[in-house]
This record gives sequence, structure tokens and C-alpha cells, in this order.
Amino acid sequence: MLQMPLWKRVMIWGICALGLIYSAPNFFYGRVENHNDAAKLIIAQQGVATGSQSEALAGWPSFLPSGLVNLGLDLRGGAHLLAEGQVSEVYEARMDVLWPDVRDALRPLRDEIGTLRRIAAPQGLLKIAISEAAGLEAALIAVRKLARPVSSITGIGQYDITVSGEGNEVTVGLSDAERLATDSRTLQQSLEIIRRRIDEVGTREPTIQRQGADRVLIQVPGIGSAAELKALIGTTAKLTFNAVVRRTASATEKLDPRMALLPSLNEPGIYYVVEKAPVVSGEALTDAQPSFDQNNRPAVNFRFNPSGARAFGDYTAANIGAPFAIVLDDEVISAPTIQSHIPGGSGIITGNFTLEESTNLALLLRAGALPAKMVFLEERTVGPELGQDSIDAGRMAALVAMVAVVLFMWASYGLFGLFANLALALNMGLIFGFLSLIGGTLTLPGIAGIVLTIGMAVDANVLVFERIREELRSQKNPARAIELGYERALSAIVDANITTFITATVLFMAGSGPVRGFAVTLGVGIIASVFTAIYVTRAIISVWFAWRRPKTIIV
Repeated sequence: MLQMPLWKRVMIWGICALGLIYSAPNFFYGRVENHNDAAKLIIAQQGVATGSQSEALAGWPSFLPSGLVNLGLDLRGGAHLLAEGQVSEVYEARMDVLWPDVRDALRPLRDEIGTLRRIAAPQGLLKIAISEAAGLEAALIAVRKLARPVSSITGIGQYDITVSGEGNEVTVGLSDAERLATDSRTLQQSLEIIRRRIDEVGTREPTIQRQGADRVLIQVPGIGSAAELKALIGTTAKLTFNAVVRRTASATEKLDPRMALLPSLNEPGIYYVVEKAPVVSGEALTDAQPSFDQNNRPAVNFRFNPSGARAFGDYTAANIGAPFAIVLDDEVISAPTIQSHIPGGSGIITGNFTLEESTNLALLLRAGALPAKMVFLEERTVGPELGQDSIDAGRMAALVAMVAVVLFMWASYGLFGLFANLALALNMGLIFGFLSLIGGTLTLPGIAGIVLTIGMAVDANVLVFERIREELRSQKNPARAIELGYERALSAIVDANITTFITATVLFMAGSGPVRGFAVTLGVGIIASVFTAIYVTRAIISVWFAWRRPKTIIV
């Protein structure tokens, strides 16, 4: 029978309605985008909203979907950066972390090696001088016991450090296999941290890819300039809690290699001598949120993981009355005196912050510290005018394609062709609704995929209508001819679209960037096309047939 069950009709029209509802925000792009950005900022500020943010939030009803099809760099403009990670800094940090373990390993050998001290060494190496050269071999054996297997597939069977000695000096460095593994981990960690920083600020679908051994490509649509992007990414946001040795006004004081001289952020001309080895590092942070201190000034609340909380609690319990430094990017932002034991692993960072500065600091601390400094080798800002030209060209191509298809279908199949054209319009709504729902990105190749979908969308209808014509020629009545047309064209429709969908899937899995954008819109378009051809046009024809009850039809 041509008539569809009620549940099936409700499901078909319900899906179409949802597609149109979810695609609707794209017709009010600027208003909805301002609403979304204001909502994210208000959440980040723990519900505190400025007047402009409240106005932007009210610009779009909260009960309606607010998802948008994100526009790629080639459509919207934005910033492009090519950065290089300074991985050598990570080697030096590893040696700083290793020094306390080496010192503890050598202390039981005092009778053989005498006194020991860390001395100046080239970057990435750790040198220890002992007073008794005769104990050098015993020192080497003790330090070599600290070596651990390299945690990478390529480093199987190798150890992470090399230990050598000459005279009364022990030299420790990372092995070649460990350096390779460290480089890979550093770049991967940098990629993830950059991604989290950019995503938390509410920008649109960044492209962040590794290039070569130590470079990262970053493209962010919709951001104002490359300088704005650099300001966010280039901030290391490395937080540590260090023991304070003393305060000083001298910037040229000679220090023990275990100490560091750091300027105070809020006290011009004041420097703090702190121990290089931190009590707790920012890596132990699990959360950081903007807040206010007891004087209602902007501050940042933080919380450690269990190991960090334990170390922080033990240190504060053992050093009541002593100052300790909160260090951010080699600047002391606060150096409070420990008044009592601080259990629980939580605290507050105060300073002369504005609300925006405390929000950004909390964001950077949540994202984590970049493991290595990024040097920017290439930067450029893509103007929105270029993107608008691409949008205009893509819109024109889509309109020309749609008009040509609409005229062809109307001329070839008359009223049934108009039904197919209505289904094509719903098809476009479903595509944009689905892309908005998943937060997909539309690029210029993606527009090409949509234009291709417009041509392919009516292909299934052509198969159905030609099959109906054949059934009418064999003297079938209209209702039976329509029913058989859909049933017998189904296998050809499914076969043709499955092969194209497989191609789109391979393009998505094997490709990257614009290729994946093309594959996404093509794949979504194929699914929407099959749905509209098999179900939507049939539902439209079913409603028309029940209303008009024609004795004959012309297809």
C-alpha cells in the first residue's frame, strides 16, 4: 500500500523538523556566535557577567539550539602560526629533577667519595664533583643504578641516562634513545596543551598538527590576529611552589647551582633566592578557578592531586613560619609566610590581578604548562575579506547548481520533480542541522562537497521516477506503480550510495585538513540524500496522493 503507518510519518517529519531547527542558528550566525561566546565567558567567570555579556547572552533564546557550523580558516579568516619547540630546555629540567635522586644515592658513600656538590655543566647535563677521586668508580656504580628502561617502542632494551666520570667529576646525561622519546612526548604534550588552551577560549575548530620532529602548525579561524594567538600560546604558564632562602635587592648575586634568583612580580626591585627543586610543580594541579580573596580582590583558587596535596601538606607542616614562593614563569607572584599546616591540597593565589587576568591565569593553569618554550618561525593573519570572497564564490556555485537541478527536475518530471526539489531543500537543512549538532567545520572543499551533494541528491529520485514510469507503461495503476517504483529502485539506490560513502570514509580516515572537510560534508550529504529520496519524497507523494486521489499520473 502507498499509505505509510502513522509512526513512520511522525518519525520522518520529526527528523526533518529537528534538522531545520538545528540548522536555524546559522541564519543568525553573528547573533548566535556572540551568545555562545558570552555564555562560555560567564561560565569561566563563575556566573559573573558584564553588561555587554548579558546583552549578548539575551540575543538568542536559551531554549533554542545554539550550535553553529564552524567556518574554516579559508572562509572566515584567522591566524596561522608555525612554531618550533625548544626541546633542549626539557633536557635541562630533567637534570634538575634528577639531581636530588643522585645526591641521595651518593650520600651513603661519603666515606669513599668525601664531599659532593653540583657544579656548572653544559645545558642538558648534570655534573657532580666529589672530593675523593679514588671513590669515582663507586660513585659511578651508585648513579648508574638510577637508570630506568626507556619507555618507548624504539627504545626497548636501552636505558634513559648515561653516566661517565673523569678525575673527580661524575657526568650524567640523557641517552640518545631517551632524547628521542622525550622529544616525541614533549611535542605530543605541547599539541594537547595548545589545543586545550585554544578550545577553552571559545575559538572555532583550530587545526593543530605536528610537522617534522619539533614543529607545530597552528591555524585558528575567527581569531583577531596572529599576535593575539601568540600571546595565548606563547605563555608557558609554568607554576611551581619553591622554598624561599632569602630576599634581596641585588640582581647580580652569585648563587649555589641549587638556587635560583627570581624577580618579584608585584615588588619592583625585589628578588627572591629560591631552591631550584620545587616543593610541588604545576603538573600536580587538578583544577584552577578564578575567584576572590577575603578582600574581594580577584584571585585564583587551586587544588592538587593526592600526591601533590601530600607533598604540599608535609612541607607546610614542617616549615611553619617560613616563607615559600609561588612562581609563575620564573617570576615570584606571591611569597606568603606559612601560618599553619595546609592539608587537603588546596589554596589560593593572590596578587594585583584584574578579573580578566585571574580568569586567563586560571585557564592557563588548568591547561597545564607547555613543557618547552615555543619559538614562532612563521606567522600570518588571514583577513576575513578573503574568507568572505570564498563564501560568496561557494554560495554562488551552490545557488547555480541548485537552480540548474531544480529546473532539470521540474522540466523532466513535472509535479514529481517539484516534490524532489522540496526534498532537496529539506536535504540541505538536514546537512547543516547535523553539522551544527556535531560542531563540524565548513571549509571551501566542504562547500564543494555540498555542491556535489546537490547533484547527487536527486539521483536517487531519478532512479525511482524512471522505475515508476516503467511500471506505468506496464499498465499498473498509479498507487501500485509508485509503490513498486520505490521498492524496485531501492537496491540500486543503496548500492550506488554505499560505494560513494565508502569513498568518503576512506578520504576522512586517510586525509587531513581540507580533505577531511570535503569527506565530512560528502558523507553527511549522502546519508541525508538517501533518507530524503527514500522516505521524504515518498511521504510527500503519499500525502499528495491521499489528498488528490488521481486516476492517472504523469511522471
